Amino acid sequence: QLQLVESGGGLVQPGGSLRLSCAASGFTLDYYNIGWFRQAPGKEREGVSCISSSDGSTYYADSVKGRFTISRDNAKNTVYLQMNSLKPEDTAVYYCAARDPITTIQDMCIMVTRLKYDYWGQGTQVTVSS
Repeated sequence: QLQLVESGGGLVQPGGSLRLSCAASGFTLDYYNIGWFRQAPGKEREGVSCISSSDGSTYYADSVKGRFTISRDNAKNTVYLQMNSLKPEDTAVYYCAARDPITTIQDMCIMVTRLKYDYWGQGTQVTVSS
């Protein structure tokens, strides 16, 4: 079965940290650009961060720049999102997705409502609250 599986979500206090993982099964991630996206209740899905398959270059939404770090470990077939200094507005379901590298990572992150992605995970809930 070809799928992406996210893990690492949970409840954290403002200012805290979480590390999300996105693991692939049935295929290898190293060919694909990978992105992290989130969707809060009543809001559209938005791109958080994306990473290139070719050179590991990264893109971050302005709202998370300096707080979140995306990385990939091709040997483990996994992409990570380290989230620090979390804020209540980061509360959302977080998804990872894979897309053919013909699309730039910037477009992959920005055009989430207009592009089709090769694989999506099922999502993991992140709640930032005191």
